[in-house]
Amino acid sequence: MTQPLPVDIVIRGRRSRARRRRLVIALLLILLAAIFALTLMLGQNYTAPGDVMRVLLGEDVPGATFTVGQLRLPRAILSLLAGLSFGLGGAAFQIMLRNPLASPDIIGINLGASAAAVFAIVVLSLNGPAVSVFAVIAGLGVALLIYALSFRNGVAGTRLILVGIGVAAMLESFIAYTLSQAPAWNLQEAMRWLTGSVNGARLDQAVSVLLALAVLGGLLLSRARDLDTLKLGDDTAAALGTNVALTRIVVMVTAVGMIAVATAVTGPISFVAFLSGSIAARIIGGNGSLLIPSALIGALLVLLGDYVGQFLLPGRYPVGVVTGALGAPYLIYLIIRVNRSGGSV
Repeated sequence: MTQPLPVDIVIRGRRSRARRRRLVIALLLILLAAIFALTLMLGQNYTAPGDVMRVLLGEDVPGATFTVGQLRLPRAILSLLAGLSFGLGGAAFQIMLRNPLASPDIIGINLGASAAAVFAIVVLSLNGPAVSVFAVIAGLGVALLIYALSFRNGVAGTRLILVGIGVAAMLESFIAYTLSQAPAWNLQEAMRWLTGSVNGARLDQAVSVLLALAVLGGLLLSRARDLDTLKLGDDTAAALGTNVALTRIVVMVTAVGMIAVATAVTGPISFVAFLSGSIAARIIGGNGSLLIPSALIGALLVLLGDYVGQFLLPGRYPVGVVTGALGAPYLIYLIIRVNRSGGSV
């Protein structure tokens, strides 16, 4: 019996991994569609699938038109889009810097947007779109600052993470000081924004997130192949024809832009960007792009987290509280795991 050649074994392995990736993505899409549908049907009151479809088709259904069309649908759409943005942007950072701790949640980029929003609400007494503009600009500015401070003959992932953690600590101090000076009527709004929530979601809020996801997310996905080569190291990636500097700039701008826009609308939903890429890597393995699976997992985390916080816990909690409760133990586990493995991922 003829033994398979090494080349044949490699080809079979690649095909097997590609099939597994396609299967995982298909299952995630089915699960996401099912959960999205359930969030439209289930709440304090049950709405029949037929009534939900009639509302989606524009018909006026007594009771369901308001419950589904005005309350549940905007909330579900915003959760979906924000989760896609956080998952996609977080995974891009982790891949680019080859470190699961290199998430915008951890290195202070989300806190930059949060600090700007708190300043705009408490000090400048702004609200609505003006706060969102401040948050987006600050998120991009903090990302640029962290990149500049960590740049020394290139950007090392560990150095960028340490600089980001330091900047995050300063931003947290600024937020705490600003809140301590806030009048009561601004304090409540600032705290609601800081928690991360899709309460009171409106379809017009989802438009900006959708546009950022379509434009910046599309640009980021177009760099997926170059981004994956960075896993092999900068020198190897350059030898394979990847423009390392350009890829890093494109990834940073697009990922930060998406996350900043989503954060400006929902607030910083904790740990979604951090968890999505890690979960995707464990489901799919180390082969193939993790961007799309991570985005889908991010959407699942936000949709499920919001539903759990609203209906499955005693009391009602914003989605950021639920995802934070999930993410904090995993962060501790990951730090312990990285430390035991001598700093390797």
